[in-house]
Amino acid sequence: MTQLLFLGSTCIYPKDAPPPMSEDSFLTSPLEYTNEPYAIAKIAGIKMCESYNIQYGTNFISVMPTNLYGPNDNFDLETSHVLPALIRKIHLGKCLEENNWEAIKEDLNKNPIENIGGSASEDEILNILNKYGIKQFKIQNSKFKISIEIWGSGLPRREFLWSEDMADACVYLMQTIDFKDIIGTDALASVKDEVETSLPKEVINTHINIGTGVDISIKELALTIKNIVGYKGELYFNTTKPDGTMIKLTDPSKLNALGWRFQTELEDGIKAMYEWYLKQEELK
Repeated sequence: MTQLLFLGSTCIYPKDAPPPMSEDSFLTSPLEYTNEPYAIAKIAGIKMCESYNIQYGTNFISVMPTNLYGPNDNFDLETSHVLPALIRKIHLGKCLEENNWEAIKEDLNKNPIENIGGSASEDEILNILNKYGIKQFKIQNSKFKISIEIWGSGLPRREFLWSEDMADACVYLMQTIDFKDIIGTDALASVKDEVETSLPKEVINTHINIGTGVDISIKELALTIKNIVGYKGELYFNTTKPDGTMIKLTDPSKLNALGWRFQTELEDGIKAMYEWYLKQEELK
């Protein structure tokens, strides 16, 4: 049974790793500069586990999860990642669309934006929502149009894994997989036998990707969330803002071959996550 599970990140892979990113692309070319310090820390952990297993016979496994989402995610618009940020922004856009100020204030009481909570004036709330791309435009008389701004073109593609699937994969690996199952007993014996083998087989790339192997464009993601939330307004993709890496898709075939595959389809996960978010508001 696995004694330790080390959690890494797909940022360990080179900036120009060809998609889908397999474990074999590890350390083959330079890292993305902005992620480099974080990635190097994760790489050190992978190599520590690898070396302990070879030298001391431990059973440490390193896993590299893709982007995660699910209950208890970070919905703070100042720091959240793309999927929870889109859910909250589109939810607030729907509330504005319906002139549902009670729901807007409830949301801000639960999670203020830059210290603006539900007790603030409607003008203060509209200003902070506008700053974060949730915009209300007067059309005519008392009618308004709502627009949600999203940075970039919407063309970059991302992969998302339900957090409970991630937890299930980790438990599965710890309960059923040993280090020797990943590299083979012959390779481990070769690298440990320095007397008989002057050129031992290298034991490398022993980490395991945890992902779905399926990606979606940011535009498709936003439209899916829009449909689930029931928002009818506009989505505006601001192409003056950066897109980031166009594709970041993992190859989970090693994990699949070890007997595990994800269960939660993205649309089902988003529905469950939005339902959870609304219930948290009701409990406030």
